[in-house]
Amino acid sequence: MTTKPTSPAEAFTTARDIAAAPNTLEGFAVLHQFFRLRRPQWNALVESRRTEIIDKASRAFTAMELREDGQSALFAQLGHKGDLIVIHFRRGFDELGAAQLEVGRLALSEFLEPTTSYLSVVEIGLYEATVKLHAELAEKGIKLHSPEWVKAVKDDLEDQRHKLGARLWPQVPDRRYLCFYPMNKRRSGSDNWYSLPIEERQLLMRDHGMIGRRYAGQVTQVISGSIGFDDWEWGVDLFADDPLVFKKLVYEMRFDESSARYAEFGPFYFGIRLASAEIGRILGTPADR
Repeated sequence: MTTKPTSPAEAFTTARDIAAAPNTLEGFAVLHQFFRLRRPQWNALVESRRTEIIDKASRAFTAMELREDGQSALFAQLGHKGDLIVIHFRRGFDELGAAQLEVGRLALSEFLEPTTSYLSVVEIGLYEATVKLHAELAEKGIKLHSPEWVKAVKDDLEDQRHKLGARLWPQVPDRRYLCFYPMNKRRSGSDNWYSLPIEERQLLMRDHGMIGRRYAGQVTQVISGSIGFDDWEWGVDLFADDPLVFKKLVYEMRFDESSARYAEFGPFYFGIRLASAEIGRILGTPADR
């Protein structure tokens, strides 16, 4: 029995239906730690002991802040949710574990109550490149997941990784203010993001990205993927020198269809950049002691 060859159109339909996930690039592993200061216990310490603890914590955080291959950064958190945010960028999850352990070993940690945390990895979604590649492979009659298909995807990812490397392995942006929030794409009812064809999601994400581009220079954005790592699907870090930019950007994006119909937002966290040598400020201790 002769098998009828698959036409390019049929091949693309199959690829669209089965390979629905866009290709992605991954960079730094990321850990956000959120703490509340146990003030009664801290205030009960004698002055000399508080000074000793601050000095040791400051030295440890300074060393992590000055790392050349994956930094840590401190932010004084505003509001009732906590007092301190620590963000770690590392090459892998083992290195994040070491960073978490290093913070936990500090004498200061006895007075820091964890309120929450967030684990993710810097991610760049390649909707445009994925749809383009699928179409090209379909035109050539290359079957989904065949050795030729796998090699073509691998080669394309390597090319994209070379072009976008700086975004995969960034420094913590040197901006004064931080806005962090987790988010999901809806997957229920008629607004199920994951039931849309990849071409439709590509167009929605393109429109969504155009809003962000209008804020280039005002805000630095780091998107991290957390599917399989934490309770939400993505974490969004926004860094800016004018905090009102967060309000304007997030508000404007909510009118975009990909957000208005398909996005679910978690809690928002706001912080002010804190140099490691200034950690005494959140402890009610002058920074220049």
